[in-house]
Amino acid sequence: MGADTLPEDADASSSKASATHKPVVATPDAADTPKQRPAWSASTWWKLGAAALVILMLVAYLMRNVVLGTPTAVYAATSGQLVQSVVASGRVISPQRVNVALQGTGRVVRVAVVEGQTVQQGELLIELDNSESSATLAQATADVAQAQARLRQLGELNQPQAAQALAQAQANATQALKALERNRTLVRQGFISPAALDEAQRAVDVATSAVASAQAMANSSKPSGSDAALAQAALAQAVAGRQLASAKVAQGAVLAPSSGVLISREVEVGDIVQPGKTLMVLAASGQAQLLIQIDEKNLSKIALGQPALGSADAYASQRFDAVVAYINPGVDATRGSVEVKLAVVNPPPYLRQDMTVSVDIETARRTAAVVVATSTLEDAGTDKPWVLVVRGKHAVKQFVTLGLRGDTRVEVLDGISAGERVIPKSKIGVKAGQRVRTQVQDIPPVTREPAAGKSPTAP
Repeated sequence: MGADTLPEDADASSSKASATHKPVVATPDAADTPKQRPAWSASTWWKLGAAALVILMLVAYLMRNVVLGTPTAVYAATSGQLVQSVVASGRVISPQRVNVALQGTGRVVRVAVVEGQTVQQGELLIELDNSESSATLAQATADVAQAQARLRQLGELNQPQAAQALAQAQANATQALKALERNRTLVRQGFISPAALDEAQRAVDVATSAVASAQAMANSSKPSGSDAALAQAALAQAVAGRQLASAKVAQGAVLAPSSGVLISREVEVGDIVQPGKTLMVLAASGQAQLLIQIDEKNLSKIALGQPALGSADAYASQRFDAVVAYINPGVDATRGSVEVKLAVVNPPPYLRQDMTVSVDIETARRTAAVVVATSTLEDAGTDKPWVLVVRGKHAVKQFVTLGLRGDTRVEVLDGISAGERVIPKSKIGVKAGQRVRTQVQDIPPVTREPAAGKSPTAP
């Protein structure tokens, strides 16, 4: 046998020995052995990718304002006509109100008009019982007739009688003088005694006195004499008495002193009215006026002759023209307001006394003004107002010079030009130098608010 050949038994024995005596290999502890990573499924990878995409989109959204600019609503400065007005409320008044009253006492027998009725000048309003006044007038008329007859009698009878009496007295005096001369001759001749001469002289004296008396009577009865003057005075007195009686009779019929509308009545048939008591109130016809109260802070804006538009609250859609006609020089300290009256150029037929009205007084007008929204102004109450204007996609602080101001719009005289975009101050967070993306919107419209002190502007 060769040395390299093993017998079968030996080979089996060797196999058992190998099985029995395998080398022992040291195995590590379970804790020290790393776990094998499980394999991820496709759905897991899809979810992770979607989450990453969302995160990337969120980051891009948050960064868009940095890259593109913050989206900001802006107002564009416009150029055009700008009208500034002061808005106030008031009421309709007539140029004058007439209080109808009586000077005396009387009983009402007729009331010819009712409230709201239009009357013409001279139209009967109230009729009183004037029977007593009528009787007085009749007596005064008779007195006038008597005085006129006396004056006529003076011219037709007394004056001729006085002239005749004067002529007769003069004739008697002439005859007495002739008799005196004859007696003087006869006395010198011795035909009569001196006593006869004395009697002739007395006759001359009596005749001369009669001439003087007749002359006085004739002078008195002349148109320029005292009798005529007395007759004229009596006639004038009688005429005055008749006029007084006639006036009392006229007071019994109360007539409209002017054309207008009766706005109140406080008398009925049968009333005993007293002197001075107002029985009716008449709104005289004429140019209607509007009485308004404006805030004293707007006094510097108001001037005589300024045009205005008015509207009655009952007819708000219908407007009419008016003009500032009166500005009260005083200020109501309790309300801080000033009374202003406006004349209505062509009063509409529906306008009524004491009707409530709203008025827009045009205080200033610009034909080509640069206008921005009031809400864009910062520090508007200071001497250095400013705005944020968009230039080169960035917000820029710009100082401006203001002109006309209103509730929603303001005129810019210097600092910005028409078409530039201005950021409202309500956009908190937008600062000078910040990049912005603009969204132009219209300037808020003017709202008409009929309240004292409002000063809206409108294009």
